[in-house]
Amino acid sequence: MSEAIAGIMRTQYLTLEADTPIRQAAGLLHANGEEAAPVVDAAGALLGILTQKDCFRPAMMASYYQQWRGTVGEQMSHPVRTIDATSDIVAAAEMFASEPYRSFPVLRLGQLVGMLRRDDVLGRLLELG
Repeated sequence: MSEAIAGIMRTQYLTLEADTPIRQAAGLLHANGEEAAPVVDAAGALLGILTQKDCFRPAMMASYYQQWRGTVGEQMSHPVRTIDATSDIVAAAEMFASEPYRSFPVLRLGQLVGMLRRDDVLGRLLELG
């Protein structure tokens, strides 16, 4: 089971910018069926990650103030826990088993190249037997 996660990571994924209004970002996560999205700068460098969980406080505040306030940059989680594209599936499974996160940005030589979700790893482990 020394298969690298590069073979199962998602290479098509939603990215967000730090100055995106949080309501717009929450809508994008929901519309795309994503639990999280990496936050990148104009050059594509990873700045943080925005999860659905990060959107709940602004959503609850909006119910009180009647408007959403803030940006992705103000709500995102950072620093970001990442995984290297050369990591094997067992290492990824160990990360998911010991961390509360449902997805990790995947880096290759420090550059964002994909997203790995828990269900991607579990699905592959089931295929492998």
